[in-house]
Amino acid sequence: MIFRCSSLAKLMTNPRNKSESLSETAKSYIRKLAKENFYGYTSKFETKEMRKGTEYEMESIALVNSVWFGSNFIKNQLRETQGYLSGHPDIITDDSIIDIKTSWSLETFPALPEDADSYEWQVRGYMHLFNKPRAFVIFCMIDTDDELLTDWDNRDIHKVSHIDPTKRITVIQYDRDDLLEELMLSRLRDASEFYSQYMQQLNNK
Repeated sequence: MIFRCSSLAKLMTNPRNKSESLSETAKSYIRKLAKENFYGYTSKFETKEMRKGTEYEMESIALVNSVWFGSNFIKNQLRETQGYLSGHPDIITDDSIIDIKTSWSLETFPALPEDADSYEWQVRGYMHLFNKPRAFVIFCMIDTDDELLTDWDNRDIHKVSHIDPTKRITVIQYDRDDLLEELMLSRLRDASEFYSQYMQQLNNK
């Protein structure tokens, strides 16, 4: 089984029982994938927050280019697959991976790195796949178009173009770590084995 880098956060949660290699969170996620593949369907769940995150990537990249000195980043089109892992990062530079996260509103935008959700394992997967020594997760806050808003949404936390662009990005850097990478690859092997065992159970039911 090949897992996406975006799924690594679930797979890398630590099991309560130290004698086990996979947590219940990881097992539940793997069972879900196996069931989808067994029955030939895909679970689709999309919120307006998710739509903004995926549909506004170019605007967020433009925001980063406007404040990151000398940058002219473009959206990456390359997906890389190695072993049990596959990934498609937003931006690839000569010596780094950059992943862009577009926030829904000022309320959800992390003003400081310590306020942000962690995407560490996702970008560690990218660093492994593309052999880069560092990665950046950049949280961006840009205007939310009216088509995604309702009459009850507070425009003050969605219309932000009047705010200094430097105040609308938050950057978190991760450096490559061989020990963490070995742990990740080991967990992926265990996850793939668990997937195969579960699929066998489904086929033999």
